[in-house]
Amino acid sequence: MAGVENKENSAWSTPEFRPDLAFAKLTEEMVERLRSYGQEESFPANVLLFTYGERRVDMFVVLDGQVDIFLLPAADGESRIIAHHQRCDFSGELNLLTSQGSLVQARTVKASRLLRIPRNELQRLMRAEGDIANLITSAVIWRRIGIIGEPTGGIVLMGNVGDVETTQLQRFLIRNNYPHRIVEVPAEEATLPDDGLSEHESSFPAVVLSDGRTLQRPTITQLADELGITELPDPEMIYDVTVVGAGPSGLAAAVYAASEGLCTIVIEGTAPGGQAGTSSKIENYLGFPTGISGQRLASRAQLQALKFGVRFAISRDTVTAEQIDGIHKLTLAGGIPVCSRSVVVASGAQYRKLSVENYSQFENRGIYYAATAMESLLCREHEVIVVGGGNSAGQAAVFLSGIAKHVHHIVRGKSLASTMSQYLISRIESSSHITLYTDSEIVKLEGESSLECVTWINRKTGESTMKPIGSVFVMIGAEPNSGWLFGTVRLDKKGFILTGGTDGFDGTPYATSVPGMFAVGDVRSNSVKRVASAVGEGSVVISDVHRYLADHRNKFAAEPNSALAALRAASAAAAAHS
Repeated sequence: MAGVENKENSAWSTPEFRPDLAFAKLTEEMVERLRSYGQEESFPANVLLFTYGERRVDMFVVLDGQVDIFLLPAADGESRIIAHHQRCDFSGELNLLTSQGSLVQARTVKASRLLRIPRNELQRLMRAEGDIANLITSAVIWRRIGIIGEPTGGIVLMGNVGDVETTQLQRFLIRNNYPHRIVEVPAEEATLPDDGLSEHESSFPAVVLSDGRTLQRPTITQLADELGITELPDPEMIYDVTVVGAGPSGLAAAVYAASEGLCTIVIEGTAPGGQAGTSSKIENYLGFPTGISGQRLASRAQLQALKFGVRFAISRDTVTAEQIDGIHKLTLAGGIPVCSRSVVVASGAQYRKLSVENYSQFENRGIYYAATAMESLLCREHEVIVVGGGNSAGQAAVFLSGIAKHVHHIVRGKSLASTMSQYLISRIESSSHITLYTDSEIVKLEGESSLECVTWINRKTGESTMKPIGSVFVMIGAEPNSGWLFGTVRLDKKGFILTGGTDGFDGTPYATSVPGMFAVGDVRSNSVKRVASAVGEGSVVISDVHRYLADHRNKFAAEPNSALAALRAASAAAAAHS
């Protein structure tokens, strides 16, 4: 096993960390197989193989010699060694499977012989060599876990913890499993007086990147691009499958499509997982008897997809869709085009909001749509409110009851029986830390810079309750994310996508009214709003995609460049007309 520096307060030396998995050695037989994917090179001592922030780095297998791996320098300027790679060890962490910049630096210690495997060959290797691919995947996951736990691992987010922009950036980094640490900036420094006299906007929140550059008040999209969390689509390429949405159904579709040899890209507006990704614990998903958090489930699915070569365009919303000469052209925010032979729409749904005055004022300032470990830090030992009668609300109430001082669970209906799983109802009823208010709804929100007081009323009795509460978790259902498809596919009265029937391909339950475009998960009309059913739909729809592509193989094979030319001409004509 590669040597690991063992220092106090190091994530690499905690009992939870698995160095045997993070630094598992390749066998001699594996190394021999890898030779066909790379080229042997010799390096003298003290040569930098790759450095912080460098993208698409190659993988190096040590044949002879030693390569040391360094973390970002600490405040004292010292670069700490986290691993000594020797014979049959290999370099790289999660960035081997993504476009993210390197979070570590690699340097030869002495004259070394290395097997360099380029990124394009690494992707071929991951598809062809199953045992090696599994060893690499496990190792890079555990190495990323170690980096996340390091005090100097990843980037620095500077800002005020209570600030909305800082919270949004932090949530984005957490949901995308990107290593970072928070440096608190005093509120008086992070904000400027709202007196109309200040000449400049505040420079916070700010992000200090691994290469030393600083981004001041970056947008989510700018940050995603800078870190390589998003991989922009190739405008010269026609993908086999474009999956819109990275919730459970979209991730399942991506895994099955790529594992079966289809060139696949996933378009996602925020982070993998969708609404399920914000669930604190899913306890009725098959195969996880003690439950699993939505984010962990989504992370595992994304890693599966990455292993099979799926590309992810994160923080990009789909704006329009059209079909020209049998090829689908999707336009992403910023005018970025994606061309694809087929499309799987898994764009899910967005959270509904309460009809209460001043509601938008308190979003991310006391009103939240997820109850995860991040949000729980804001309400420890405080009273909180959960609104909603579905499973997501029930899971949130149970989770928060172990952290908050008390949970007030508000539902408009007369009971939970028709909307929530029985195991959650039983836990809510038996908990002394949860009070259920039926036939009730919130009527007033109050506070200055953040939420401070909430009033709700029982519509049946007229009884009003007012409490000094600063955290409300709203989980009252969702509306379909289908606005970008208006005028393109048939929708029902609520905006959900109609599938199957005479307009569908082959009568499949997932085909839309547009040939080659399929819909799965929560965005599909009459779908079952459960994680397991979404995963099932995402996996099954790929068989329909295969049949569609097979039936249109001759058309796609004939002059594929003509389709791109037609799409470009259409785009140019539209631009000229506008």
